[in-house]
Formats: sequence, structure tokens, C-alpha cells
Amino acid sequence: MLYFDTSAVLPYYREEAASRPVQQMLQASTRPVLVSHLTRVEVASALARWVRMDELSEAQANRIESAFLEDLRAGRFVRVSLDPEVFERACHWLLTRRSSLRTLDALHLAAAEICGAELVTLDRPLVQAARLFGVTVRCPGEDPAEPGQLD
Repeated sequence: MLYFDTSAVLPYYREEAASRPVQQMLQASTRPVLVSHLTRVEVASALARWVRMDELSEAQANRIESAFLEDLRAGRFVRVSLDPEVFERACHWLLTRRSSLRTLDALHLAAAEICGAELVTLDRPLVQAARLFGVTVRCPGEDPAEPGQLD
């Protein structure tokens, strides 16, 4: 099972360097891909930032938001709850002070681990933290031998 953080979700809706490998990974998945409720907030934040910075028009942002919400409704992505166990695990990793893990990334990492899913991210510090803490991680497009697979 795959868990996409927001950095892996966004290229599915907006043309970026990782768009093709992300699309291939999603199309190859035979099961719904997990995301957390944080993803909805982070997608909204990214869209607002891109509109403010004139990287997207309002109409483009609205289309991306609508497409993402439709994919949630259709079950392409399934939201997982962030229960107290996720927060405790994230806090544990942060308190080790062994990585540059940030709050929301720690929550994504903990959610993926607790769900027993492979984390899919484009965030290099999150990839490094996942490896450090023993969570299986993929970074779409990183390895030409196996698209989307690190190591």
C-alpha cells in the first residue's frame, strides 16, 4: 500500500518535473492510495501560494482543487485519520533530534508507518528521515531502473 505526502500528490495535478513518474505510479496502483487529512490543507495552501505568486491563475487553482476533491470522492485517494498514536510517533522521532524532520512531515511519516504503507514523497529531507527511522520510502523518478523506487 502507498501513502502519498502532499509533495507527491501535487505533481499529479500540476505539470512538474515529477509529474510523469507520479502519474505512472498512481495508474499502476491497484489499491487506493492513502493520504492524510493534512494533505487537503497543504493542497489548499500550495494553491493559494501559487496564485499569490502568479504561478497559477484562479481558474487553474480552482480546476486543480476540484480535480483533487473529485479524486477523494471517487476513492483514488483515501484519507487516513491522524489519531493520537500518529502524533506520539511523530513526537518521538522529533525528540530524537537526529534528523531535520519538520512537524507536518513527521506526521506524514508517522501516518505512513502506522498504516503499514510505503511513503511516497519528493521531499529530500523527508526521504532521509524515513530511511533513518526505517520507514520504506519511494521518490518518484529517482531510479531509472525502477521508476519511483529509491535504493
